[in-house]
Amino acid sequence: MTSYVALLRGVNLVGKSTLKMADLKAIAKDLGLDRPRTFIASGNLLFASSEPEEKLRRMLEKRLQAHMGKDVRVMLRTAEEIEAVVQANPFPDAPGNRVQAFFMNEPPPANLLEGVRNKEDDERVAAGTREVFVAYGERGIGRSRLRIPGAEAGTGRNMNTVAKLAELAKEVK
Repeated sequence: MTSYVALLRGVNLVGKSTLKMADLKAIAKDLGLDRPRTFIASGNLLFASSEPEEKLRRMLEKRLQAHMGKDVRVMLRTAEEIEAVVQANPFPDAPGNRVQAFFMNEPPPANLLEGVRNKEDDERVAAGTREVFVAYGERGIGRSRLRIPGAEAGTGRNMNTVAKLAELAKEVK
């Protein structure tokens, strides 16, 4: 049995695309996922399963589409992979709430940095395995105008959340 973290894209953003975490947990139970639990209301689901990642992702996306009436992208990471993201943070000197990891299903494009627009001097961007890391500097994410086309298909979590998800994922096993 493998412990997974599912990161949903585009749910519970400023009142749009609302998904109750109780509904997400019920969906996981209905799909036969073991020990499902959620963490904060931004679309984080932890569970265990012996099914392969791609099959799980497709099952979750299909059920979420039926429930919400729109496509919801799901990024999956094993407990080991989410811990590796914590360890790979290229900006450990920055506060965790100012560093975002954008999770994607594919590796970032090789020319990721070439497409970056509106970057301020104190903003930093780096590619990970299937993530893009961004340190937002003094302005923070809320006031940043930074655009990263190579990460648009992903979903972001700040490093404080990623660290907590890594901790919780170890408990799901």
